[in-house]
Amino acid sequence: MPPREDNVAAVGMLQLQAPDGTYVALNQIADVLETTGLYEIQHQGGRRLQSVTLDVEGRDVASFVKDARSQIASKISLPKGTYVEFSGAAEAQAEAQNDLIIKSLFAGVGIVLLLSIVTRNWRNLLITMANLPFALVGGIAAALLSGGVLSLGTLVGFVTLFGITLRNTMMMISHYEHLVEIDGLPWSRETAVRGAADRLAAVLMTSLVTGLGLLPLAVGMNTPGREIEGPMALVILGGLFTSAALNLLILPALAARYGRFTARLAGDDLLEL
Repeated sequence: MPPREDNVAAVGMLQLQAPDGTYVALNQIADVLETTGLYEIQHQGGRRLQSVTLDVEGRDVASFVKDARSQIASKISLPKGTYVEFSGAAEAQAEAQNDLIIKSLFAGVGIVLLLSIVTRNWRNLLITMANLPFALVGGIAAALLSGGVLSLGTLVGFVTLFGITLRNTMMMISHYEHLVEIDGLPWSRETAVRGAADRLAAVLMTSLVTGLGLLPLAVGMNTPGREIEGPMALVILGGLFTSAALNLLILPALAARYGRFTARLAGDDLLEL
């Protein structure tokens, strides 16, 4: 009759066959007793694995993992052959952030090259790029107000914000080109002010509609399941506010002072026809 799981004495009486053919009871070579502990021994890559899981509340996962690494390295002496590995949400978030940063850099270089072709001179290109710091100020302020955490959602928000900002700036620059090249107006401070006034409604409506759509996500950013959408929406809202304001107030002055817009020559029109 096989021993029952709750009969420790019967388990100790199990017979083991030695290499010479003799039988030895299990309790003669091992202590068999009932105690509490691991009910499963996990292995990974031929090594024993012990998992420790937890939920982080009140702070971001990245900063918690950083503090945990430093505390373990300074206060815990691990036996030889034992090491600590952090995985799960922290590892996935770090990989996603690095991947987003690298791809954003490549995309940024491509965007600058395309803008240099469209604007046709380095002065107008710099004016177009000057609106990015306007958006960056509002985005950073919003991120600081929410705790100053550079999370994946925050990075996605900055990438989206820069795209919206460049679109609004290109609307302004292209309208300046239209006023000078098509309408035949001389490039002056009055033309810069007129162009900003013409694009006032378009810039405000773009920012307002985008902001209203993201406002519910920003208000409920601490709701479970909005760990990415919440910070993203907050950064975009802050950046849109400063970008729209400075785009309509400072950008026309920069364009009037440093911009170069000239009317098309007759030969250029014939070539285009």
